[in-house]
Amino acid sequence: MTADLINTNELHKVDPVFGQVSFDGHEQVVFCNDKDTGLKAIIGIHNTVLGPALGGTRMWKYSNEWEALNDVLRLSRGMSFKSSISGLNLGGGKAVIIGDAKTEKTPELMRKFGEYVHSLSGKYITAEDVGMETKDMDTVRDVTPYVTGISESRGGSGNPSPITAYGVFMGMKAAAKYKFGVDTLEGKKVLVQGIGHVGEVLVQHLTNEGAIVTISDINEGRLHDVGSKYGAKIFTGNDLYSLDVDIYAPCALGATINDDTISKIQAKVIAGAANNQLANEVVHGKLLKEKGILYAPDFLINAGGVINVYSELANLTSAQVMEKTENIYNTAMDIFNLSEANNITTHQAALNIAQKRIDDRKKELQNK
Repeated sequence: MTADLINTNELHKVDPVFGQVSFDGHEQVVFCNDKDTGLKAIIGIHNTVLGPALGGTRMWKYSNEWEALNDVLRLSRGMSFKSSISGLNLGGGKAVIIGDAKTEKTPELMRKFGEYVHSLSGKYITAEDVGMETKDMDTVRDVTPYVTGISESRGGSGNPSPITAYGVFMGMKAAAKYKFGVDTLEGKKVLVQGIGHVGEVLVQHLTNEGAIVTISDINEGRLHDVGSKYGAKIFTGNDLYSLDVDIYAPCALGATINDDTISKIQAKVIAGAANNQLANEVVHGKLLKEKGILYAPDFLINAGGVINVYSELANLTSAQVMEKTENIYNTAMDIFNLSEANNITTHQAALNIAQKRIDDRKKELQNK
């Protein structure tokens, strides 16, 4: 009895799950643990009003489990708004697997994760994210149908990264049009931070359009490979954010726009592929607006990937996928105009549109 009381008191010293800052009325949070495979995963289901919660699985070596929980809560919430603002009949979900994808990921671990996904009976549908590849989704598909982004040879849409990158490119062009008066990126100085699957394709689009591209990444080998391939400059300084560029494109992990960096940023436009770029979306969104920096909301312009994997569920053609992805340009322009007309941040303007669609659908369901 005494031991139980001690344990309970110890638990009171940390914030409860429902008390996490990132908890936003999530419908369900599932903790997955399997001793045999070493699987430790968390599935976050934020909202299923518009449809099943779809979102990728990220494998990352988090410093602790609370960090992993915070990440999955923020990511799953973002997926709800991403699908909503893109006009998709999907809810928002996400999964994280705690571990080093390079050394700890095994087919057995992925199959076990797939079993946990399957146990949710379609309420959550997974896909590829950081630390994952198409072949991993194929492994998950061995045990559950609730997975997208599988290889084309198995009837899937393949790697969603190229479509994600194209959507970011379209959002960036819209931002350039709004800020600089022309949507061509020729001659514009662009910093791409993070050159993974999405970042590299974005560099390709930018290079083809004649932009002056500088790249940064923690992987030195990849940095030099991509730099050589596309003729991009490699950042070698100590202060990335103070670099004299027109556009900053965060394409690695989130929260790079924060108290430490925001005063340094020289770019006039921020448009990138990373999720949750604003460490605090209210505070930092407002600071960007006050500083005159145009922010292209991440959950809008990086929606190409979810549009691509949605095609597997809705039987969309490649042409329809490209049309929806290209429309990110028009939606971004609408958001920039709405932000100015209502004197609110671009992030809030996008959030309002996404939330309204969810609220309207919820009312419809309640009135049936």
